[in-house]
Amino acid sequence: MLVRGAVLTVVLLGLVAFSVLLAKVTLTPSPASEDLVTANLRPGRSLRQYAEDYTFLAACKQAGGNLLLGVPFGLLLPFFVPRRLRMIRTTLLTAVAMAVVELIQGALVEGRAFDVDDVILNTAGALLGYFVLGRRISHRYYTYTDASGSPGPSAEKPEAEPKRAPGPAARTKAARTKAARTKAAATKAARTKAGQRDRPKPAASAPAKKRGARTGRTDGAASGGRRATGSGAVRSLFDRLRGR
Repeated sequence: MLVRGAVLTVVLLGLVAFSVLLAKVTLTPSPASEDLVTANLRPGRSLRQYAEDYTFLAACKQAGGNLLLGVPFGLLLPFFVPRRLRMIRTTLLTAVAMAVVELIQGALVEGRAFDVDDVILNTAGALLGYFVLGRRISHRYYTYTDASGSPGPSAEKPEAEPKRAPGPAARTKAARTKAARTKAAATKAARTKAGQRDRPKPAASAPAKKRGARTGRTDGAASGGRRATGSGAVRSLFDRLRGR
């Protein structure tokens, strides 16, 4: 914790010192250049002018000075920006800061004008400083803070691992199990239905048979008795007629 605070304090003091130097270099009035300096909104126009109208030393001084002004951004900003997309965020912050400085120059400072090529050179200097030294220093700083259990201010929470979908083998096994269960249920239902069809019908009980036999015999005896009674009546009537 103490080391992290000391490092961040040093970096912050470096940014303050660089800001003062940048303001002194870029926001100082230059009355002698008031009639010579014009605003430039076309990228590459000033660079072409450096190559054609300036001497080699003057061109190197002008272009190299703008490059060096952007290098501290690439060294110091990585300590304050999140790890994700650190290079892109450092580049964007440098471009925005230098664009604001150029706008202030053109609007308020005498003998100064807005130049888009200066913004491009400053941003290129920030990238140069980041790739040469800033990336390594910030990486070692975050590695040390993570190992000591005190993550830096830009540490991000680890993302939750997404749920993995079942693989082809798992899906095939599940499909086979489901098909086997369905087949077993269908077989069981078919067997139950066939058993119900093949089951014999219950036979008539013995008491019922006896009752039927008795009923038949009684009915026969009654009909025989009726027949005998009828024939006897006919014979007695015939005997009476013969006696007369």
